[in-house]
This record gives sequence, C-alpha cells and structure tokens, in this order.
Amino acid sequence: MWNYSNRILKEVTQVLWTRSPLQLNGGKYIQGILQGFNPFMNLVIDECVEMAPGGQQSNIGMMVIQRNSNIMLETLEQV
Repeated sequence: MWNYSNRILKEVTQVLWTRSPLQLNGGKYIQGILQGFNPFMNLVIDECVEMAPGGQQSNIGMMVIQRNSNIMLETLEQV
C-alpha cells in the first residue's frame, strides 16, 4: 500500500500549480489551479470555475475538495 500511495503522491506533485479540470461526484466538472493536497488526497483548487451543462461557467474562487468527491484529475498543460 505504501508504494502505491507514494507513487500517486509523486504524480500529483507534478501537476501542482497547473490549470487542471476535475470531474466530481454527481456529474459536476470544475477547473482551476491545483495549489496543494495532503496524503489523504484532499485537494486545494484556486481560481475555481464550475463548468455547467450548456457552456455556463460560475466563478467559485478557492475550493477544498475532499478525496471521496474527486473522480478524475488531469492537466491542461504539459508536465
């Protein structure tokens, strides 16, 4: 388990300070700059924008996302 967790933390560290879209539980999509995380994979996202169906966008600001809410994280920039 330790090696698996260590590998994931190393990969997430590579996308710090990049603009990243996230898919959350409930079919919600947000996009923002990944500013930090902890070993439990709680994420801190700044300049967060909710991407609603139909192209609507809502500025949220800074957001903390609990690990069980995050389904997918990717980066829009090359790392």
